Amino acid sequence: MNDIRHISTDELTEFLVQEGEQKFRAKQVYEWLWKRGAGTFAEMTNLSAALRQKLAENFTFQHTEIAAKAVSTDGTQKFIFRLHDGAQVEGVLIPSGGRVTACISSQVGCALHCAFCATGTMGFIRNLHFSEIFDQFMLMDRQARFAYDQNITNIVYMGMGEPLLNYEQVMESVRRITSPAGPGLSPARITLSTVGIVNGIRRLADDGFKPEVAISLHCADELKRRARMPVTEHQPLSQLREALAYLHEKSGKRITIEYLMLKDWNDSVEDARKLFRFCTAFPVKINLIEYNATDSGFQPSPEANMQRFIDFLESKNMIVNVRHSRGKDIDAACGQLVRSANQRP
Repeated sequence: MNDIRHISTDELTEFLVQEGEQKFRAKQVYEWLWKRGAGTFAEMTNLSAALRQKLAENFTFQHTEIAAKAVSTDGTQKFIFRLHDGAQVEGVLIPSGGRVTACISSQVGCALHCAFCATGTMGFIRNLHFSEIFDQFMLMDRQARFAYDQNITNIVYMGMGEPLLNYEQVMESVRRITSPAGPGLSPARITLSTVGIVNGIRRLADDGFKPEVAISLHCADELKRRARMPVTEHQPLSQLREALAYLHEKSGKRITIEYLMLKDWNDSVEDARKLFRFCTAFPVKINLIEYNATDSGFQPSPEANMQRFIDFLESKNMIVNVRHSRGKDIDAACGQLVRSANQRP
């Protein structure tokens, strides 16, 4: 049987009419699926028992469930989601200053093998369907109401996987989450993070992508970046720079640059100078990220190195923020999502 969330609204309407139901029932079912996040037909209490039975006989739900949860001393929560086929991904809830941000995954594992990211050690297992991405949001939203007494306010596609290598499903998940007929989250409160897939960035520009875009740059030296981020061999900085300028031209948006500070690799003043040169083609905001311990052998940049890096960029009138890690004690910080997720039940 088909998962009911994998069929179109027109197909659902056609099925209901054939079963002798009024067309408006399709709108009711849609609301249960995409606004209330129902996981069973029994929850659809404004439908007749007979109709719920018909739906159950013809469709199914590919359930996503919370398999485990860990809570950090700073209030961050990490979730292991078990998918319908037993695969697992992780998501994180981050409370901060009146906001609750959900970090969600787009793939099971990751094919990019960035040397400083633990997720890449899993390799690529499969893409997530948009319903599985949506499930992460809905399940964590319920947890946010319980834990923090408020709904999720922001989403970052910064969990496991490269969103632009699962383009169609990620875009559909954004449409569902931002739809007035669904949760209705503002696109301005969503950020998609990518290592810099050039064709995907150009496609975002051409498709009129409304959420924010963050680039996991981490190094503006071509040879050093390629050595630690293998995917960049086919995504050179020159092409990435052109694609980001094109995205800004089409959208008018400021680009966020994510830069992981690593001792003696990318934290010198010369590295800062190369970063500045890369960023002169479009307006940017630079987020410097504390390195979170994995088994990669890298070490976090010393405070003195980081301060010299910041001082140089600010002397060039760049907007610079230091992003302090959350949830490190439960392996929920950036680059740490792997340890539980590669285990199968």
